[in-house]
Amino acid sequence: MRTALREHGATLLVATLAASFGVALLQITGLLSAVVAADPTTGSHGTVQIVLAILAVVFTVIAVYVGGIVTTNTVATIVAGRRRQIALLRLIGASARGERARIAREGLLVGALGAVSGVLAGTGAAALIAVIGQHTGVLGTVGYSYANPVVLIPAAAVAATTWLAAWAGAAPVLGVRPVEALGAGVEHTGAELAARRGRTGIAITLLALGAGVLILGVGVGLVSPFGVLIGLVGGLLSFSGIVLLAERIIPPVLRLVGLLFGGAQATRLAAENARRSPERASRMTIGLVIGVTLVTTLSVTMQSYQDMLRRAAAADPGDYAGTDTVLQTTVAVFGVLVGFSALIAAVGLVNVLSLNVLQRTRELGLMRALGFDRAQLRLMVLAEAAALTITAVVLGLLFGFAYGWVGAQSLLGAIAGSPGLVAPGIPWPVIGVIVAAAAVLTLVASVAPSRRATRVAPIAALAVE
Repeated sequence: MRTALREHGATLLVATLAASFGVALLQITGLLSAVVAADPTTGSHGTVQIVLAILAVVFTVIAVYVGGIVTTNTVATIVAGRRRQIALLRLIGASARGERARIAREGLLVGALGAVSGVLAGTGAAALIAVIGQHTGVLGTVGYSYANPVVLIPAAAVAATTWLAAWAGAAPVLGVRPVEALGAGVEHTGAELAARRGRTGIAITLLALGAGVLILGVGVGLVSPFGVLIGLVGGLLSFSGIVLLAERIIPPVLRLVGLLFGGAQATRLAAENARRSPERASRMTIGLVIGVTLVTTLSVTMQSYQDMLRRAAAADPGDYAGTDTVLQTTVAVFGVLVGFSALIAAVGLVNVLSLNVLQRTRELGLMRALGFDRAQLRLMVLAEAAALTITAVVLGLLFGFAYGWVGAQSLLGAIAGSPGLVAPGIPWPVIGVIVAAAAVLTLVASVAPSRRATRVAPIAALAVE
């Protein structure tokens, strides 16, 4: 029961964060639009307001998408841990579809609770940011009502997405056989994953189609800021392909990163875990890859947004008079939103790492029985966390730079004074923060799992069913 509550608590937190992200974004951009409209120097120029409205739509969709992926990942991890329990229920007469429907209903309830919590938390966060902005003089005092019905859109989307994510994440339930209740259930091996040619074909198709739509978005962005909406579709398609290919991409990278940790027995075993359990290793890593990608995408987009808007203002000062204050405010606000997305990534990493250690009690007990001491177990968990964090940061930075440049280019390529195609803005301070935060996150994420691992008694672990 305590384990189930912990599992549902993590999913609820992800749903709440995703809903809060979307609600806060819509409230803040609505407030910024009111500030722009009230400013006599910018109110007559609609470009900034159009950009803010488009950004609100784009980032709300991204927030819901990321929440759905992280929730699917979490539910899949939970199902993997419940495999023997589900097999036992199948053995006494439960149907696979009935078990999957039960998990989906749990997802719907958690999603609804997260949506309600997100509306309250997101609106409160937006109001707090507004108060701070007005107190510091960054924001002027304007009439804006937080009773905005549009915030129900991301709330409803998060509830629906969590339900669908639980349904999708519970798909492995259909493959659980009753006979697995009599033995240890295992996840798919690398060879079994490689045999999923249909899944690989769909992933490659999505990746290629998404790349083509991204290129189209950049082209349309040269004549209209609505090109970013096309780019959004391309980004979702291509990244969905990347997620589906994660089981083929991530384990080899994890093994290469594991070679950096030397030849100690614990670190070699941590690196081998990626080869032995590619499905589990991919689930542990992809959530953080998504988070780093989102943080980098937002940061590169905002840096490019600053560079391009300032270049346009220099070329046409009259048309862009007064936009500097709005630009600084927008960058500050979206900096807070970057922090929100980083929090989602951190929650995903800590949750999945903890669940995996909890579900590997028998394995850890066997290692203790074979002579591993507490220090070696602690080192193994730390090495696993470090390997997946480094892998996620490298892949996330690469993906984030590509998506961030496409986002900025397709949004602002057509504004007056823009030179057309430009190089992506590089937010060096943010990159430094990402690397430093990744190091801290590795330590924090490994504390609770390593403590739990070292408390496993060999005899008790080997007796777990």
